[in-house]
Amino acid sequence: MNGFEKRAQGIKNKIKQTTFAMLQTALDLKGMRIADIAKEARVSQVTIYNYFGSKEALLTEVIKDYAEKSIRDFEAYLNEGHSLKEKIEHILSLEKASYKELPPGLIKEMMEENRELDRFFREQYQEKTLPLTMRIVQEGKESGEISEKVSAEQVMALMQLYMNQYELVLGMAAQSEDREGFLEGIVHMFFYGICGKP
Repeated sequence: MNGFEKRAQGIKNKIKQTTFAMLQTALDLKGMRIADIAKEARVSQVTIYNYFGSKEALLTEVIKDYAEKSIRDFEAYLNEGHSLKEKIEHILSLEKASYKELPPGLIKEMMEENRELDRFFREQYQEKTLPLTMRIVQEGKESGEISEKVSAEQVMALMQLYMNQYELVLGMAAQSEDREGFLEGIVHMFFYGICGKP
């Protein structure tokens, strides 16, 4: 990469970082304007259009980068030899962090309005997320951390139930006097039920 390409990549990265930071506090996508992104990133609007072509294309690239990095980081974590419980706790903590980093309603809005992004997330789920989750379950079965009475499909179903309602669970935790204790209790119930013991 020559000097010009390095400078160009630096500008592009700055625009994407600025856009991601603005997404974290955005109330809706329509309120985000190229003019505001350009001002915040200290570049011209023309520069943004030259690099990305449109606001939609910029937002798509920013969200794709975020998702791909999250998956890479998660896969690296799985390769560190953690227990099943640690892996599940890590998944839940990642969900909690992602809700803080990007409002879930905003991602949903983007997916509804952007077919490319919707297709991207569906592909990522099928090609990356689902196989990684199956790997966790399979390793848990092999290590004896998941009961032999429970099938991989049943574990996946339970995890999906939790993930589908995690936004609601986080909202309930936020209203609790002991937010962290509330979430720890949810993790405990995931592994041991309401009557089980660790």
